[in-house]
Amino acid sequence: MSDEELEETAFEDDDEGAPQQKKKRNRRKQPVPAGAIYARPVVAIVGRPNIGKSTLFNRLAGQRIAIVEDVAGVTRDRHYADTLMLGREVVLVDTGGFDPESDDPMKEGIAQHVKLALEEADVVVCVLDATTGATSADEAAIALLRRANKPVIYAANKADSKAQAMAGMELYELGIDRLIPISALHGNGMSELEDAIAAALPAEGTGASQQWDEAIPRVAIVGRPNAGKSSLVNRLLGENRQLVDSRPGTTIDAIDALYERGDDKWVLIDTAGMRRKRGIDKGVEGLAVMKAIKAIERSHVVVLLVDAAEGIAEQDAKLAGLVVDRGRALVVGLNKGDLMSDVERKKAVARAREVLSFAPWARFVTVSAKTGRAVNKLIEAANAALVEHRKRVTTAELNRFFEEVLEHHPPPTQKGKAVRLYYVTQAETRPPRFVIVTNEPEAVHFSYQRYVANALRERFGFEGTPIRLSWKRKSRRE
Repeated sequence: MSDEELEETAFEDDDEGAPQQKKKRNRRKQPVPAGAIYARPVVAIVGRPNIGKSTLFNRLAGQRIAIVEDVAGVTRDRHYADTLMLGREVVLVDTGGFDPESDDPMKEGIAQHVKLALEEADVVVCVLDATTGATSADEAAIALLRRANKPVIYAANKADSKAQAMAGMELYELGIDRLIPISALHGNGMSELEDAIAAALPAEGTGASQQWDEAIPRVAIVGRPNAGKSSLVNRLLGENRQLVDSRPGTTIDAIDALYERGDDKWVLIDTAGMRRKRGIDKGVEGLAVMKAIKAIERSHVVVLLVDAAEGIAEQDAKLAGLVVDRGRALVVGLNKGDLMSDVERKKAVARAREVLSFAPWARFVTVSAKTGRAVNKLIEAANAALVEHRKRVTTAELNRFFEEVLEHHPPPTQKGKAVRLYYVTQAETRPPRFVIVTNEPEAVHFSYQRYVANALRERFGFEGTPIRLSWKRKSRRE
């Protein structure tokens, strides 16, 4: 099923209230521009696990963003999305389920993220379950919300029928003033909920969300599970923005965060750890990998984080191949170098270069996300790769270079055909793409194409980025 089909099936079976809801969503044909210079109000969705927060998040956002699975605790980190709420631009925040009674350290981490989300929020939507009545976790969540001193809207989810909506009225025993019965799955009650959220928003231009320009470079951090991706993001941001746990697969969603240091400014995308296809379960892991691939596609540079102590693996090479295929700049971070000696680190780099021999232009840095060792070098490598990814060479420079190439190594004749190369120009950046005009594009041998690519790199650099060569037949007008 395609991504478009996934999004359509998530919203096509609406019941009561759905026509009005669809009409509102249709007003947002284009995504809200991320380059807005004012702060948008933040709306945080909180509640206990497996109560439908991510389904509600997707419903309000108008697209399938948060991973939705009928397994308690699937949404683990805060997740952000820009959307419209009755004409107002807002940032939705989806949080992990809050369960104060759990001894699971992962869920204790989720509770911390709920508190962080509350600090960022201007309005809070507390999701309760209309079908189960009040629980001790609900009581703890409401107590936390009252201490937060934020506008709170209470929604009784899973009110798929009038009988379930009436049953949800028992939740008033929690001492709340107003309860809105909704069905996030079918769209019931969405109009009333949106009205309530819009009414609680602060005055325009006074929201809590910091916005960043769309032109800011996007840096995706990818790798196999437990390679240290979230630890690296936390090291860069200086806060526990990502849940960090020793168990593989801690990060499920691809999550964006703004990184600023001096003149450097990036949007960091931390992605779910990608396993080999046969190791991906349908559902949670499958959708996480799809989202991670999308994160690569919308990035400018990709940091492939490898567990150097464990050694580079076949899946790391496949991820690097995916980055190259998408035309993104590539930096390989060999993480957990603090666990290795100098000799072992050198061997790890040599082995990584050998496995990734199809991308010899990639930048390699040995780091320790845990201790911070060489993280500055990783930042410098990513910045340098970004510069090379955007580099443009003038046509005059290229053709002076091309004359030297033809003088020293003209293209060989192929099957009796004399190959003539007329001129070269750079057609694109990100990645750099060069168009070479010739009389016989099909007759240019792949070894000569590789020679020209290597000569371009030797003269102009392009370390850290793939380059593309297009061989075009000369038209009669040329």
